[in-house]
Amino acid sequence: MKLLAITFCFFLFFILTNTKFSVCIGSCRENEQQALESLKKEVYDPRDHLSSWIVGKDCCEWRGVVCHSMTRHVIELHIGIVDQIGNKPIRYDLRINNFDWLPSLSNLENLEMEDVDLSNVTNWLQVISMLPSLAYLSLYSCRLQHIPPLLHHNFSSLETLDLSKNNFSSSIPRWVFNLPSLVSLDLSDSNLIGAMPREAGNVTKLRNLDLAYNKLNSTIPNWIYRCKDLESLDLSENKIEGVVSNAISNLSSITDFNLSRNMFSGNLPNVIGKLSKLRWLDLSENLFEGEVFELFNSRSNFLPAGLRYSSSLTELILRNNKLTGTLPESVGQLLMLERIDICNNRLEGVVTESHFTKLTQLRYFQASHTNLTLKVSQKWIPPFQAIHIEIGDWNIGPLFPMWLQTQKNIKSVDISNGGIQGEVPTWFWNSQFEFLNLSHNQFIGEVPTWFWNFSSQLGYLDLSHNQFVGEVPIISSLSWFWSLGSNNFSGPLPEVSPNVFILDLSNNSFSGGLSHSLCETNKNRSYGLMFLYLEENDLSGEIPDCWMNWPKLIVLNLRDNKLIGGIPKSMEVLSNLVSLDFRRNRLTGPLPSSLANCTGLLKIDLAENEFVGQLPPWLGMKFSDLIILSLSSNRFYGELPPEICYLKHIQILDLANNSFFGIIPRCISNLTAMVTGNKLGEADIEYYADRFGELLTESAMVTTKGNSYQYDKILALVTSMDMSNNNLSGDIPLSFTSLVGLRICNFSKNQLTGRIPNGIGDMKVLESLDLSENQLSDQIPQSLSSLSTLSFLNLSYNNLSGKIPVGTQLQSFNSSSFQGNELCGLPLLTNCNSGGQNPNVDTENDESNEDEPDWFYIAMSIGFGLSFWGVCSCLLFKRSWRHAYYRFSDSCWESLCVKLQIWGWI
Repeated sequence: MKLLAITFCFFLFFILTNTKFSVCIGSCRENEQQALESLKKEVYDPRDHLSSWIVGKDCCEWRGVVCHSMTRHVIELHIGIVDQIGNKPIRYDLRINNFDWLPSLSNLENLEMEDVDLSNVTNWLQVISMLPSLAYLSLYSCRLQHIPPLLHHNFSSLETLDLSKNNFSSSIPRWVFNLPSLVSLDLSDSNLIGAMPREAGNVTKLRNLDLAYNKLNSTIPNWIYRCKDLESLDLSENKIEGVVSNAISNLSSITDFNLSRNMFSGNLPNVIGKLSKLRWLDLSENLFEGEVFELFNSRSNFLPAGLRYSSSLTELILRNNKLTGTLPESVGQLLMLERIDICNNRLEGVVTESHFTKLTQLRYFQASHTNLTLKVSQKWIPPFQAIHIEIGDWNIGPLFPMWLQTQKNIKSVDISNGGIQGEVPTWFWNSQFEFLNLSHNQFIGEVPTWFWNFSSQLGYLDLSHNQFVGEVPIISSLSWFWSLGSNNFSGPLPEVSPNVFILDLSNNSFSGGLSHSLCETNKNRSYGLMFLYLEENDLSGEIPDCWMNWPKLIVLNLRDNKLIGGIPKSMEVLSNLVSLDFRRNRLTGPLPSSLANCTGLLKIDLAENEFVGQLPPWLGMKFSDLIILSLSSNRFYGELPPEICYLKHIQILDLANNSFFGIIPRCISNLTAMVTGNKLGEADIEYYADRFGELLTESAMVTTKGNSYQYDKILALVTSMDMSNNNLSGDIPLSFTSLVGLRICNFSKNQLTGRIPNGIGDMKVLESLDLSENQLSDQIPQSLSSLSTLSFLNLSYNNLSGKIPVGTQLQSFNSSSFQGNELCGLPLLTNCNSGGQNPNVDTENDESNEDEPDWFYIAMSIGFGLSFWGVCSCLLFKRSWRHAYYRFSDSCWESLCVKLQIWGWI
């Protein structure tokens, strides 16, 4: 009996395996083969990517065709072709001329139409409607502008719908959520706008929902919380607001939950901890607040209860919120945690070894820009082997964290601003870093010479703001970001690698010329450098004329060196240049016309050099987007060209300490940025380096209140006009008072005449005003006393007279702000008389006024005489008036006599 059973099983196994084998080696279905052969005839394929589509050869072996392993039906058709060119994928679209071949494919069960350009096909919806049995439909990146109404074509079997990377520019239609079999929906990166549908139909089968990278601006609709089978929810990179409802705990099947880069607010939803299957939680870059401890409280299932089970959570990302409190020790119980990111929050307190007790799987620990303190033993051996450690701004020092030596797989380290002192251990330099940030500490000593060429994978190096010394040799291996600024490095500049993207060698003691580093090596090679900071060194010689090798430059800063000569002609090729800073050198010559080709400039700072000549009109015409123009302390002369009023976006205009003459242009009211003012962050000049999320902010030097200040993070708030110490004449134009967004103004040390405009009180944000050492006359406008923002005022040494207007602001300034005038009243000690004049004027003036007629009394006498004789003439020549006057007089006299008798006076 056993033998019979064994024989039967063997026979059944033989039949099944041979039958399966015979099916698997079958060919493509004939009708589908013919349809695909017809398709090839209608495809425009200049690169011959469909060369494998050979007639007579099994279509299942053709490129881009996927067949079912058992039935041999064509189930996927990839018409877009992707090639690999180096490390970069290149996609080629194969255009289809017509779709007459499609009816023969109507029996396909699954079909993926990927990367098909349907933008010029008017009946493409009919094409899809010929395939009503589709279970999988991908129209990814097809440049569609309208969401197809598939529901009207009875797609009852559609389970997966991918419409991502299109350009719909519309809201999500409700019918999308009424597809009865829909399991997966991807509408990401398709320019969807407006609110998500408040109601949805049958979504009980939905397991994956991706609406990321759109412009949705509603709250989360309640129907999402009812999708109990939902495994993946991605709403990131939208403008979704409001709080996350506690009903989120209903999503018991969810594993991936991403709400990052939105506008969610309120406390962290601690009920998320009940989602026991959750593996990936990303709530970063929102407005969540409250204590981070709430996410790990006793109601949370993230943490094991009595170690009976372990959490499934592998990634927890909370960066860039407003979370407060301390990091709970219970986070160390998340056995499966591989990544935790709490950067850029308001956390504080102490982190000890207990916080990492059971984090054996931890690979990425990111917690920079918090106020946490790390207290661990110098002999501590962490239970994890991390790849990325980011604890910048923690209190780590003063000793170097020796536990880093135990991390054998470390690729990225950020221990910046950690209060660490002393030398960096030799063993640390041996690590094969890709990212290294030791900046803003107190490290000393030399960087080993072999380090510069040792780390071939190093893409980011920041050693700035320390006390490292020594020379920097030729560097060929480093790439992308390289910052050695604010140290004590010396010697010649190192050779610049073609791979460097950002190079910061500022505030060191590098000496010699620029040619060796920028011109003499790899002369025929184009460099990728975009940001070059060499300010505050001892560099000398001329600026080399080899900028054609650096066409991608965005920022060029050579400030505070000893460079001579003029601006080289080859700079005309820097069409991408946004910021040019040559302040405080010894550069000479006029502004070259070649600079006019750099039309993208937002900042030009040539102050404190020896440039000469007149301002060319193209300075205003070519740089209409300019925000910062500083030409102070040079030898420019001539009249200010009216074209300067074309600078509508100018915020900082500094022409001080030159030899300009003539009038202040009456068109300055066209300087729109100074009229409207700016809000914080609205016009900051920022550069975002995408690879490592580096944000570089532009700075500007502004002289105010007698001192120079550097502005960077609040640059958008600064509006300044400085034309001091020139030979400007004429009056202050009335249009000046329309610059109601101006905060700092300095017209001192010129030859300005006339009055201070009465409308100056309309400049409500004015903080500093210096009109000293001019020839301004008349009284100080009363409106000046209404400027509550004014913190600095200097009107000294003019021809102003009269009483200083009374107001809490003006009386608070020092008397030196008004000296050298004929003024009286507080804060001066000189009192004013009732007429508002100064009684303590010179005796000579009093004597000279004695012989002058007093026109007030003369006018009064003339008025009295005319009135008296006018009445008398009427009585003399008008008989009726004369009789009425006599009767009135007699009546008044008789009445007066009666009253006097009553009173007993007569």
